Amino acid sequence: MKENGNLVEVKNLKKFFPVRAHFFSREKIFVQAVVGLNLTIRRGETLGLVGESGCGKSTLGKLILRLEEPTEGEILFEGENIIQYSSERLRQLRRQMQIIFQDPYSSLNPRKTVGSIIGEPMVIHKLGNKKEQEERVLKLMEVVGLRPEHINRYPHEFSGGQRQRIGIARALALNPKLIIADEPVSALDVSIQAQVLNLLEDLQDEFHLTYLFIAHDLSVVEHISDRVAVMHLGRIAELADSEDLYRSPKHPYTQALLSANPVPDPALERKRIILQGEVPSPINPPPGCNFHTRCPQKFAPCDRQVPRLKEIEPNHWVACYLYGQNE
Repeated sequence: MKENGNLVEVKNLKKFFPVRAHFFSREKIFVQAVVGLNLTIRRGETLGLVGESGCGKSTLGKLILRLEEPTEGEILFEGENIIQYSSERLRQLRRQMQIIFQDPYSSLNPRKTVGSIIGEPMVIHKLGNKKEQEERVLKLMEVVGLRPEHINRYPHEFSGGQRQRIGIARALALNPKLIIADEPVSALDVSIQAQVLNLLEDLQDEFHLTYLFIAHDLSVVEHISDRVAVMHLGRIAELADSEDLYRSPKHPYTQALLSANPVPDPALERKRIILQGEVPSPINPPPGCNFHTRCPQKFAPCDRQVPRLKEIEPNHWVACYLYGQNE
Protein backbone atom coordinates (compact mmCIF):
# COMPACT_ATOMS: atom_id res chain seq x y z
CA MET A 1 0.00 0.00 0.00
CA LYS A 2 1.40 3.41 -0.99
CA GLU A 3 1.63 6.18 1.59
CA ASN A 4 -0.28 9.43 1.25
CA GLY A 5 1.15 12.91 0.78
CA ASN A 6 3.83 14.40 -1.42
CA LEU A 7 7.48 13.86 -0.60
CA VAL A 8 8.73 16.13 -3.40
CA GLU A 9 7.06 19.08 -5.15
CA VAL A 10 8.65 20.83 -8.11
CA LYS A 11 7.22 24.25 -8.96
CA ASN A 12 7.94 26.23 -12.14
CA LEU A 13 11.42 24.70 -12.31
CA LYS A 14 13.78 25.95 -15.01
CA LYS A 15 17.33 25.05 -15.93
CA PHE A 16 19.13 26.83 -18.75
CA PHE A 17 22.74 25.95 -19.59
CA PRO A 18 24.73 28.82 -21.15
CA VAL A 19 26.81 28.00 -24.22
CA ARG A 20 28.78 30.15 -26.64
CA ALA A 21 27.57 30.64 -30.20
CA HIS A 22 31.12 29.78 -31.33
CA PHE A 23 34.63 29.74 -29.85
CA PHE A 24 35.52 33.41 -30.45
CA SER A 25 32.07 34.80 -29.66
CA ARG A 26 31.14 36.60 -26.47
CA GLU A 27 27.46 36.08 -27.18
CA LYS A 28 25.78 33.53 -24.95
CA ILE A 29 22.94 31.31 -25.97
CA PHE A 30 21.16 28.85 -23.72
CA VAL A 31 20.20 25.19 -23.80
CA GLN A 32 16.72 25.05 -22.29
CA ALA A 33 16.95 21.72 -20.47
CA VAL A 34 14.00 22.15 -18.10
CA VAL A 35 11.31 24.75 -18.83
CA GLY A 36 8.75 25.81 -16.21
CA LEU A 37 8.18 22.26 -14.99
CA ASN A 38 5.66 21.34 -12.27
CA LEU A 39 5.66 17.85 -10.76
CA THR A 40 4.93 15.99 -7.52
CA ILE A 41 6.36 12.73 -6.23
CA ARG A 42 4.10 11.04 -3.72
CA ARG A 43 5.53 9.44 -0.63
CA GLY A 44 6.10 5.71 -1.14
CA GLU A 45 5.40 5.63 -4.89
CA THR A 46 7.49 4.95 -7.97
CA LEU A 47 7.12 7.78 -10.47
CA GLY A 48 8.39 6.80 -13.91
CA LEU A 49 9.88 9.55 -16.06
CA VAL A 50 10.19 8.79 -19.79
CA GLY A 51 11.07 10.64 -22.96
CA GLU A 52 13.55 10.81 -25.80
CA SER A 53 17.26 11.29 -25.18
CA GLY A 54 18.04 14.94 -24.47
CA CYS A 55 14.55 15.85 -23.20
CA GLY A 56 15.84 16.81 -19.74
CA LYS A 57 15.04 13.69 -17.68
CA SER A 58 18.45 13.29 -16.05
CA THR A 59 18.79 17.03 -15.57
CA LEU A 60 15.52 17.05 -13.62
CA GLY A 61 16.82 14.26 -11.38
CA LYS A 62 20.04 16.17 -10.71
CA LEU A 63 18.09 19.34 -9.95
CA ILE A 64 15.97 17.55 -7.34
CA LEU A 65 19.16 16.23 -5.74
CA ARG A 66 20.74 19.71 -5.98
CA LEU A 67 23.61 18.29 -8.02
CA GLU A 68 22.67 21.04 -10.48
CA GLU A 69 21.54 24.51 -9.46
CA PRO A 70 18.20 25.60 -10.98
CA THR A 71 17.90 28.77 -12.99
CA GLU A 72 14.49 29.47 -11.47
CA GLY A 73 11.73 27.76 -9.49
CA GLU A 74 11.21 25.84 -6.27
CA ILE A 75 11.98 22.30 -5.10
CA LEU A 76 10.09 21.30 -1.96
CA PHE A 77 11.23 18.24 -0.01
CA GLU A 78 8.81 17.36 2.81
CA GLY A 79 7.34 20.84 2.45
CA GLU A 80 10.61 22.80 2.68
CA ASN A 81 12.17 24.69 -0.22
CA ILE A 82 15.62 23.12 -0.48
CA ILE A 83 16.79 25.78 -2.96
CA GLN A 84 17.27 28.05 0.06
CA TYR A 85 19.30 25.52 2.05
CA SER A 86 22.78 26.43 3.26
CA SER A 87 25.67 24.11 2.41
CA GLU A 88 25.47 22.50 5.87
CA ARG A 89 21.72 21.86 5.65
CA LEU A 90 22.22 20.56 2.13
CA ARG A 91 24.86 18.13 3.43
CA GLN A 92 22.35 16.83 5.99
CA LEU A 93 19.73 16.52 3.24
CA ARG A 94 22.03 14.15 1.32
CA ARG A 95 21.16 11.45 3.84
CA GLN A 96 17.52 11.61 2.71
CA MET A 97 18.13 11.65 -1.06
CA GLN A 98 20.38 9.27 -3.00
CA ILE A 99 20.98 8.25 -6.62
CA ILE A 100 21.53 5.03 -8.55
CA PHE A 101 23.58 5.81 -11.65
CA GLN A 102 23.05 4.52 -15.17
CA ASP A 103 26.50 3.05 -15.76
CA PRO A 104 27.49 0.37 -13.20
CA TYR A 105 31.05 0.44 -14.56
CA SER A 106 32.06 4.11 -14.32
CA SER A 107 30.01 4.87 -11.17
CA LEU A 108 32.17 2.68 -8.90
CA ASN A 109 35.71 3.64 -7.87
CA PRO A 110 37.95 0.87 -9.28
CA ARG A 111 40.56 1.48 -6.55
CA LYS A 112 38.18 0.74 -3.67
CA THR A 113 36.82 -2.55 -2.39
CA VAL A 114 33.11 -3.29 -2.27
CA GLY A 115 33.12 -2.79 1.49
CA SER A 116 34.71 0.65 1.15
CA ILE A 117 32.32 1.72 -1.61
CA ILE A 118 29.17 0.75 0.29
CA GLY A 119 30.50 2.06 3.61
CA GLU A 120 31.81 5.39 2.31
CA PRO A 121 28.53 7.33 2.82
CA MET A 122 28.47 6.23 6.47
CA VAL A 123 32.08 7.34 6.94
CA ILE A 124 31.38 10.75 5.35
CA HIS A 125 28.31 11.32 7.52
CA LYS A 126 29.96 9.81 10.61
CA LEU A 127 27.26 7.23 11.26
CA GLY A 128 28.28 4.64 13.83
CA ASN A 129 31.71 3.30 14.70
CA LYS A 130 33.84 1.11 12.44
CA LYS A 131 32.30 -2.14 13.70
CA GLU A 132 28.73 -0.86 13.26
CA GLN A 133 29.56 0.37 9.77
CA GLU A 134 30.98 -3.01 8.76
CA GLU A 135 27.91 -4.80 10.13
CA ARG A 136 25.68 -2.44 8.15
CA VAL A 137 27.71 -3.06 4.98
CA LEU A 138 27.40 -6.84 5.37
CA LYS A 139 23.66 -6.51 5.98
CA LEU A 140 23.18 -4.37 2.87
CA MET A 141 25.24 -6.80 0.79
CA GLU A 142 22.97 -9.62 1.92
CA VAL A 143 19.86 -7.55 1.13
CA VAL A 144 20.96 -6.88 -2.47
CA GLY A 145 22.10 -10.46 -3.11
CA LEU A 146 25.88 -10.25 -2.63
CA ARG A 147 27.85 -12.74 -0.55
CA PRO A 148 29.92 -11.75 2.54
CA GLU A 149 33.16 -12.91 0.90
CA HIS A 150 32.67 -10.23 -1.76
CA ILE A 151 33.40 -7.46 0.74
CA ASN A 152 37.13 -7.25 -0.04
CA ARG A 153 36.85 -7.63 -3.81
CA TYR A 154 37.15 -4.84 -6.36
CA PRO A 155 34.54 -3.70 -8.94
CA HIS A 156 36.39 -5.23 -11.92
CA GLU A 157 35.80 -8.69 -10.41
CA PHE A 158 32.02 -8.40 -10.82
CA SER A 159 29.52 -8.58 -13.67
CA GLY A 160 27.40 -5.58 -14.68
CA GLY A 161 24.40 -6.80 -12.71
CA GLN A 162 26.50 -7.36 -9.60
CA ARG A 163 28.04 -3.91 -9.94
CA GLN A 164 24.61 -2.35 -10.09
CA ARG A 165 23.71 -4.23 -6.90
CA ILE A 166 26.76 -2.64 -5.28
CA GLY A 167 25.50 0.76 -6.42
CA ILE A 168 22.06 0.02 -4.98
CA ALA A 169 23.58 -1.04 -1.65
CA ARG A 170 25.59 2.20 -1.55
CA ALA A 171 22.41 4.21 -2.19
CA LEU A 172 20.72 2.44 0.74
CA ALA A 173 23.60 2.96 3.17
CA LEU A 174 22.15 6.12 4.75
CA ASN A 175 18.56 4.80 4.82
CA PRO A 176 17.23 7.52 2.46
CA LYS A 177 13.60 8.43 1.80
CA LEU A 178 14.03 9.24 -1.91
CA ILE A 179 16.12 7.45 -4.52
CA ILE A 180 16.60 8.85 -8.03
CA ALA A 181 17.18 5.84 -10.31
CA ASP A 182 18.73 7.29 -13.48
CA GLU A 183 18.26 4.58 -16.13
CA PRO A 184 19.58 1.95 -13.68
CA VAL A 185 19.04 -1.07 -15.97
CA SER A 186 19.69 0.33 -19.45
CA ALA A 187 23.31 -0.93 -19.47
CA LEU A 188 22.33 -4.45 -18.37
CA ASP A 189 21.29 -7.57 -20.26
CA VAL A 190 17.53 -8.14 -20.45
CA SER A 191 17.61 -11.15 -18.09
CA ILE A 192 19.58 -9.15 -15.52
CA GLN A 193 17.25 -6.16 -15.90
CA ALA A 194 14.34 -8.19 -14.54
CA GLN A 195 16.36 -9.27 -11.51
CA VAL A 196 17.39 -5.70 -10.67
CA LEU A 197 13.84 -4.38 -11.16
CA ASN A 198 12.42 -7.04 -8.87
CA LEU A 199 15.12 -6.21 -6.32
CA LEU A 200 14.20 -2.52 -6.43
CA GLU A 201 10.53 -3.36 -5.84
CA ASP A 202 11.38 -5.60 -2.88
CA LEU A 203 13.64 -2.94 -1.37
CA GLN A 204 10.93 -0.31 -1.75
CA ASP A 205 8.58 -2.32 0.46
CA GLU A 206 11.30 -3.24 2.97
CA PHE A 207 12.84 0.22 3.37
CA HIS A 208 9.74 2.37 2.64
CA LEU A 209 11.43 4.05 -0.31
CA THR A 210 10.16 6.56 -2.85
CA TYR A 211 11.57 6.30 -6.39
CA LEU A 212 11.91 8.65 -9.30
CA PHE A 213 12.64 6.08 -12.01
CA ILE A 214 14.15 7.67 -15.13
CA ALA A 215 14.20 5.54 -18.28
CA HIS A 216 13.66 5.51 -22.02
CA ASP A 217 12.48 1.88 -22.13
CA LEU A 218 8.69 2.08 -21.89
CA SER A 219 8.21 -1.59 -21.02
CA VAL A 220 10.57 -1.26 -18.04
CA VAL A 221 8.72 1.82 -16.79
CA GLU A 222 5.35 0.08 -17.14
CA HIS A 223 6.60 -2.82 -15.02
CA ILE A 224 7.83 -0.81 -12.05
CA SER A 225 5.91 2.51 -11.96
CA ASP A 226 2.77 3.58 -10.13
CA ARG A 227 2.51 6.77 -12.19
CA VAL A 228 4.28 7.82 -15.37
CA ALA A 229 5.29 11.31 -16.53
CA VAL A 230 6.14 11.76 -20.21
CA MET A 231 8.67 14.51 -20.86
CA HIS A 232 9.34 16.33 -24.11
CA LEU A 233 11.96 19.09 -24.53
CA GLY A 234 12.00 20.11 -20.88
CA ARG A 235 8.24 20.00 -20.26
CA ILE A 236 5.77 17.40 -19.02
CA ALA A 237 3.47 16.38 -21.89
CA GLU A 238 1.38 13.83 -20.00
CA LEU A 239 1.09 12.44 -16.47
CA ALA A 240 -1.16 9.58 -15.38
CA ASP A 241 -1.39 6.33 -13.45
CA SER A 242 0.74 3.76 -15.24
CA GLU A 243 -2.17 1.49 -16.19
CA ASP A 244 -4.24 4.39 -17.56
CA LEU A 245 -1.41 5.88 -19.56
CA TYR A 246 -0.48 2.62 -21.26
CA ARG A 247 -4.11 1.68 -21.90
CA SER A 248 -5.26 5.08 -23.15
CA PRO A 249 -2.50 7.58 -23.96
CA LYS A 250 -3.88 11.05 -24.73
CA HIS A 251 -1.01 13.21 -25.93
CA PRO A 252 0.06 12.62 -29.57
CA TYR A 253 3.70 12.38 -28.40
CA THR A 254 2.84 9.65 -25.87
CA GLN A 255 0.84 7.81 -28.51
CA ALA A 256 3.83 7.90 -30.86
CA LEU A 257 6.20 6.64 -28.16
CA LEU A 258 3.93 3.75 -27.22
CA SER A 259 3.37 2.80 -30.85
CA ALA A 260 7.12 2.17 -31.11
CA ASN A 261 7.14 -0.07 -28.03
CA PRO A 262 7.53 -3.75 -29.07
CA VAL A 263 4.57 -6.04 -28.41
CA PRO A 264 5.64 -9.37 -26.86
CA ASP A 265 2.86 -11.31 -28.61
CA PRO A 266 3.77 -11.95 -32.29
CA ALA A 267 0.11 -12.47 -33.11
CA LEU A 268 -0.72 -8.89 -32.18
CA GLU A 269 0.03 -5.91 -34.36
CA ARG A 270 0.36 -2.32 -33.26
CA LYS A 271 -0.11 0.53 -35.71
CA ARG A 272 3.14 2.47 -35.76
CA ILE A 273 2.96 6.26 -35.68
CA ILE A 274 5.87 7.68 -37.68
CA LEU A 275 6.75 11.22 -36.67
CA GLN A 276 7.90 13.45 -39.51
CA GLY A 277 10.67 16.03 -39.27
CA GLU A 278 13.59 16.53 -36.90
CA VAL A 279 13.54 16.82 -33.13
CA PRO A 280 13.65 20.58 -32.34
CA SER A 281 16.79 21.95 -30.72
CA PRO A 282 16.58 22.84 -27.00
CA ILE A 283 18.73 25.87 -27.88
CA ASN A 284 16.02 27.25 -30.17
CA PRO A 285 12.75 25.48 -29.33
CA PRO A 286 9.68 26.25 -31.44
CA PRO A 287 7.03 28.68 -30.12
CA GLY A 288 3.85 27.35 -28.58
CA CYS A 289 3.71 23.61 -27.99
CA ASN A 290 7.26 22.35 -28.50
CA PHE A 291 5.92 19.20 -30.16
CA HIS A 292 3.83 20.94 -32.83
CA THR A 293 6.53 20.74 -35.54
CA ARG A 294 6.21 16.92 -35.54
CA CYS A 295 2.63 16.50 -34.36
CA PRO A 296 0.28 14.74 -36.82
CA GLN A 297 -2.76 16.34 -35.11
CA LYS A 298 -1.62 19.97 -34.81
CA PHE A 299 -4.03 22.82 -35.52
CA ALA A 300 -4.25 26.61 -35.16
CA PRO A 301 -3.38 27.33 -31.48
CA CYS A 302 -0.49 24.88 -31.27
CA ASP A 303 2.23 27.13 -32.68
CA ARG A 304 1.26 30.26 -30.75
CA GLN A 305 0.92 29.49 -27.05
CA VAL A 306 2.29 26.85 -24.68
CA PRO A 307 -0.54 24.53 -23.52
CA ARG A 308 -0.86 24.12 -19.78
CA LEU A 309 -0.92 20.77 -18.04
CA LYS A 310 -4.62 20.10 -17.40
CA GLU A 311 -6.47 17.26 -15.64
CA ILE A 312 -8.83 15.87 -18.30
CA GLU A 313 -9.76 12.72 -16.35
CA PRO A 314 -9.23 11.80 -12.69
CA ASN A 315 -5.43 11.72 -12.12
CA HIS A 316 -4.76 12.02 -15.87
CA TRP A 317 -3.03 15.26 -16.89
CA VAL A 318 -2.25 16.34 -20.45
CA ALA A 319 -0.69 19.45 -22.00
CA CYS A 320 -2.41 19.51 -25.38
CA TYR A 321 -4.93 21.77 -27.17
CA LEU A 322 -6.83 18.69 -28.36
CA TYR A 323 -8.38 18.58 -24.88
CA GLY A 324 -9.56 22.14 -24.48
CA GLN A 325 -6.37 23.56 -23.00
CA ASN A 326 -7.28 27.04 -24.25
CA GLU A 327 -10.32 27.23 -21.98
